[in-house]
Amino acid sequence: MHNVHSIHFGETSCWQGEGQNLSSKLALESNPSDHARASTIFLSKSQTDVRDKRKSNHINHISHVSPGPLSKKYSSCSTIFIDDNTVSQPNLKSTIKCVTLAIYYHIKNRDSDKSLDIFDEKLHPLSREPVPDDYNRVDPEHKLIYRFVRTLFSAAQLTAECAIVTLVYLERLLTYAELDICPANWKRIVLGAILLASKVWDDQAVWNVDYCQILKDITVEDMNEMERHFLELLQFNINVPASVYAKYYFDLRQLADDNNLNFPLEPLNNQRAQKLEAISRLCEDKYKDLNRAAMRRSFSADNLIGIRHTNAVLS
Repeated sequence: MHNVHSIHFGETSCWQGEGQNLSSKLALESNPSDHARASTIFLSKSQTDVRDKRKSNHINHISHVSPGPLSKKYSSCSTIFIDDNTVSQPNLKSTIKCVTLAIYYHIKNRDSDKSLDIFDEKLHPLSREPVPDDYNRVDPEHKLIYRFVRTLFSAAQLTAECAIVTLVYLERLLTYAELDICPANWKRIVLGAILLASKVWDDQAVWNVDYCQILKDITVEDMNEMERHFLELLQFNINVPASVYAKYYFDLRQLADDNNLNFPLEPLNNQRAQKLEAISRLCEDKYKDLNRAAMRRSFSADNLIGIRHTNAVLS
């Protein structure tokens, strides 16, 4: 009897282990920071506000007879405006605006205030100035988040690509550790994500001591401890697939469109026009070569079919 119970218990443990592994696998596959097919969290959190804005704009449009001034630039016969922003070379200022807007929606539409002590600004202040009593209750405005991130990126000379990876790490942390970014922890979570992204992504190394020169009152020991916790909570997964990076870039552009944050349009000058023409010619030549190769394969297949033509047999 003892042996039977032992075997039965072993089988139960095995099935439980397989069930846990399956649920963990499904959870990871639904994580947008790891899989390109999963929807980004920030975009879904912004949809409620976007729908409300669209309803409000629709009502205002009906109530006002004359529309307001146009804010967008349009191409004309004399001047052509182009969007010089690409997935491989995003515009720095616009990208930071979009990333900080995504963080703003994360905080505004959070599910709870679940956090960890290492990210609590009261327990680990970033400056010697006293932390306000309502630090954990008042949601920061978008412009406050933007100024905080913009200051770090300007001082450390970080790139727009680094900002996108920062958002990937932030959403990965919230998913893996089952946390929420809230008024009490947003600065330290964002700082930890920037710190990690700058080391992994940017070519020039930015050390923890460099951030201590920017945030004068924070210690290197605190930075090291926060970085260690951040990495452990990410399970040391700092890989960002190209497909995931591209998805975050295009979802940030969608967020910009939804919130009327237009990426800058630059006039098309002679140098840029010549570059575009050269690229278009190169693409045209490649297309012609591919088309010729496809035609040759098609002719070969036609000849083969003509030689070996048989009647179909229906069963």
